Amino acid sequence: MKDEQVRELLYQMLETEVGGVDVYTTALRCVENDDLKEEWDKYLEQTKTHVTIMEDVLTKLGLDPNEETPGRKVVRTIGEALVEAMELALAEGEPGAAQLVAAEAVVLAETKDHQNWHLLGEVIKKVKGETAKVLKEAHEQVEDQEDEHLYHTKGWARELWIESLGMKAVLPPPEEQKDVETAIGAARAEQARSKMIGRS
Repeated sequence: MKDEQVRELLYQMLETEVGGVDVYTTALRCVENDDLKEEWDKYLEQTKTHVTIMEDVLTKLGLDPNEETPGRKVVRTIGEALVEAMELALAEGEPGAAQLVAAEAVVLAETKDHQNWHLLGEVIKKVKGETAKVLKEAHEQVEDQEDEHLYHTKGWARELWIESLGMKAVLPPPEEQKDVETAIGAARAEQARSKMIGRS
């Protein structure tokens, strides 16, 4: 395993979480649906905790949480672009548009975040000793939350788009109602939406 690339992953993980705080903070200014607001309030608080967890991981492994890497700069730039897109949508003032942009921004941010934590799970299978202990402890605290952030927000983005197209949406989305935390669960929830529309 390439130790230098593992360190790069850890730095990108921290930067993704830091950027996630900004993404959620801005998304909450765009949100109109009360259930979604409650969800993103929770995710913002969890993401702030993830920042602290990643800072602790780096510190425990003898790394400087403030060290700059080329990958961190890229991750930061992407996060800033997502915030900028939401700001642009807010400035346009079209009802519902900023909320849609925010949902998509969160999905994009959480896709990177989710992959980071999945990759860390792969790293944990190969490392030993204190490093393994530190990484495993962080992974166990965060992994399930990241699954929820991604799959639930993907459902929100889909249903908000469907609603904006003038079709019958399931709000909160099936992923939320079924408390989905896996890709298989998310696929099943999406398939169940037509039955849920029929019942409403």
